[in-house]
Amino acid sequence: MDFVSIRIVTSDVARLVAFYEKATGVPAAWATEDFAELTTPNATLAIAGARTIALSAPGSARPADNHSVIIEFLVDDVDRVHADLSGFVADFVNEPTTMPWGNRSLLFRDPDGNLVNFFTPVTPAAIEKFAR
Repeated sequence: MDFVSIRIVTSDVARLVAFYEKATGVPAAWATEDFAELTTPNATLAIAGARTIALSAPGSARPADNHSVIIEFLVDDVDRVHADLSGFVADFVNEPTTMPWGNRSLLFRDPDGNLVNFFTPVTPAAIEKFAR
């Protein structure tokens, strides 16, 4: 088994795709007007319209209703990314903060309210864990 993606269900696919393209610098590949993917070397962020849920599992997912999942991206320099996103991201949850497990972390919310973490390993153990 291989974990390959996480999918966000939204009522405004174009808006959310544009947000993630700007925030990550990763261009989206569109399959339909209701489905796009931003693919990185290690995983894919899929963004789907609410109409896609009705095709396979009506009522099983609701747009803008996530209160338990954090979408995480490894970045080279979280402090630089924070500066780059200032003025674009409307809802920063925290400033870059070094966490006890060795990552410097920036939390913010996307336009649907999903919590996003951009982080950079800064301690030797964290750097080794994410060495590519």
